Amino acid sequence: MSKQAIVVGGGFAGLEAAIHLRKAGLEVTLVSDRPYLWIYPTSIWVVTGERAFEDVCLDLADVARRQGFTFRQGKVESISAARRAVVVDGQELVADHLVIAIGGTPLKPRGVEHTFGLSGSPENASRLHEALEKLVAGGGGRIAMGFGGNPKDPSAVRGGPVFEVMFNVVHMLRRRGVREKFQLAFFAPMPSPGERMGKKAVAAIQKMLGEMGVEMRFGKKIAGFEPGGTVEFEDGSRLPSDLTVFIPAQGGHPVLTASDLPRNEAGFVQIDAGCAVPGHPGVWAIGDSAALDGPSWRAKQGHLAEVMARVAASNVAAEVAGRPERESYLPHVSITCLMDMGNGAAYVHRDETKEQMIPLPVVGHWMKKGWGAYFKASKRNQVPRLPGM
Repeated sequence: MSKQAIVVGGGFAGLEAAIHLRKAGLEVTLVSDRPYLWIYPTSIWVVTGERAFEDVCLDLADVARRQGFTFRQGKVESISAARRAVVVDGQELVADHLVIAIGGTPLKPRGVEHTFGLSGSPENASRLHEALEKLVAGGGGRIAMGFGGNPKDPSAVRGGPVFEVMFNVVHMLRRRGVREKFQLAFFAPMPSPGERMGKKAVAAIQKMLGEMGVEMRFGKKIAGFEPGGTVEFEDGSRLPSDLTVFIPAQGGHPVLTASDLPRNEAGFVQIDAGCAVPGHPGVWAIGDSAALDGPSWRAKQGHLAEVMARVAASNVAAEVAGRPERESYLPHVSITCLMDMGNGAAYVHRDETKEQMIPLPVVGHWMKKGWGAYFKASKRNQVPRLPGM
């Protein structure tokens, strides 16, 4: 009889785990509270109107049919690591292996409801698009964009998408001939935001922001947000804004913090190098749910979440077969992104041996859009997965 696995969470890590666990011969159930995977890297274009909401969705039931696993939509109410069990809409599900990929939860600084963002609910991208169009229709205004930190776990910062949204909004305003009617500002509590990508990348980003006429407010801790979006800093200063885009850092998901899973100070699940949860045989944690180890500049990203999913699936398969070998996600810890700028992009990569930032004028923009189509097709089993993608 085949071993059973439950994967909790239908994001990048969860879907990849479900696919590879099924390929390893397990009976797999993927649980998610949404019927689709939200492709966050391409959601930046929902904001500027280049993509519709549904263009950024991947139907999980369709992928499940094509890949041979079971999809169940429902709300995860609780998790028991000791019993390898999860309660979904009042029903307990138990399996031989439980893979936690439920993600994190955005932190909530005071007044965050007065801002717009891309994290959390996917509908936030559509709300931001509508607010931006309203401001443009009004003839001008002040736009502030930024991101927050989590001192308890700096790897849970979400800075890259905010840079991309700023670059794309600047390109949109220029294309419409109204750039001079807007004051733009970028804020972050770190003295040098984006430094996790490497010194070359952060220097290039700050240079681009300066050339675009974007004011930079760095190194000021965020105290909160006023109605309307004005940013308040802990030193008493303010950044007036008519529309504020803010992506907070992540903390542990409430279901995880209420569980018996071992967690770090920020609420993320502690794991070993093979993504197994210590002290709980058959329980694994991957992606944003997990507490990452590695270099000080490590960051939670989609590509690493998928690596962790494949590592966990491989180790589950080895355990089921009685083989001693185990894989580790640690050699794969890196920062990799194709940072879109509306009319081009830059390939950014950092690992233990090198830092890279390669400008890709024009073609980079279309490469990223092409990646979005490839991502959907590869998950649907319509094209083979390419190594590194």
